[in-house]
Amino acid sequence: MNDCIFCRIIAGEIPSERVYEDDKMIVIRDVAPAAPVHVLMIPKSHTENITTAEPELLLHMLGKVGELAEKLGVDAKGFRIVANTGDDGGQTVKHLHIHLLGGKALGWPPC
Repeated sequence: MNDCIFCRIIAGEIPSERVYEDDKMIVIRDVAPAAPVHVLMIPKSHTENITTAEPELLLHMLGKVGELAEKLGVDAKGFRIVANTGDDGGQTVKHLHIHLLGGKALGWPPC
């Protein structure tokens, strides 16, 4: 997908601060963080959102959350994961990505 910013980041066309990478996904720091720790878990294969992703991919991504939270230092006090889906869900980039946020107390509701 030539016009997808995340596909271009994955391809190395746009620089990013990668904090993790494996054969299925990359994890980068958000360029406009909403918390002291704010990373995006992005699958390397283009899929629009959480409803279009293969279950095995989601299992892999969510299976890495604990490892990432520990690596980022938010495992002990807590963190939030968010997958915005569709326009009403606040999804601005139509490539699945899961936000992991922490490093401060996060209120509820998030809006």
